[in-house]
Amino acid sequence: MELDDLITALNAGQTITAGSPLHEAMHHASQAALRITGELNSGYHEPAEVRELLARLTGKPVDESVALFPPFSADFGRNITLGKRVFINSGCRFQDQGGISIGDGCLIGHNAVLATLNHDLSPSRRADMHPAPVTLGRNVWLGSNVTVLPGVTIGDDAVVAAGAVVTKDVPARSVVVGSPARVIRTLED
Repeated sequence: MELDDLITALNAGQTITAGSPLHEAMHHASQAALRITGELNSGYHEPAEVRELLARLTGKPVDESVALFPPFSADFGRNITLGKRVFINSGCRFQDQGGISIGDGCLIGHNAVLATLNHDLSPSRRADMHPAPVTLGRNVWLGSNVTVLPGVTIGDDAVVAAGAVVTKDVPARSVVVGSPARVIRTLED
C-alpha cells in the first residue's frame, strides 16, 4: 500500500478498517511523523528550521510567513495544508489523517486540538476509523484550548473562543463559545 493510495482513501472518507493494509500504511506514516515532530520538539530551532521541519512533515512547501512555536504534534503530517501568514502557538495537536486545511492569516492558540478521525461506535468495530476533514477559512482565530472535531468547517474571519469544543460548522464572521460551541455574535468590519 502506497502513501498516495492511503491519502486518496482518507480524503474520500473511506473507513479505515482495523488491521487492514490501509491501517498498516497509516501506522507506518504515523511513525515517520513522530520522528519529525520529535526532532522539532527536541530543542530550539530558528524559524526557518521550524518551517523546514514542517515541510518535511507535510511533504509540501511551507511559506516563509508561517510561524509555529513548539511543542507541536501531528500523528500523520501528510494531510496538512497551510496557507500564508499562519501562526500556530505552542502545544497544538493535529490529528490530520482526514485532512486539515488552514487558510491564509489564521491564528491558532495554545493547546488547540484539530481532530479528523472518529472511531466506530459499534463495540465490535471500535478500532475502525472514519476520517473527515477540518477546514479553517481565511483569518480564523482559534483561542487557547479549542477542540475542533472531524468534519467541521470554520468560515472566514470567524473567532472560536478559548476552551470551545466545535462540533459543527461555524459561519463566516461569527464568534462562537462553549461546549458545544454556539454562535454568540456576528462580526462587522
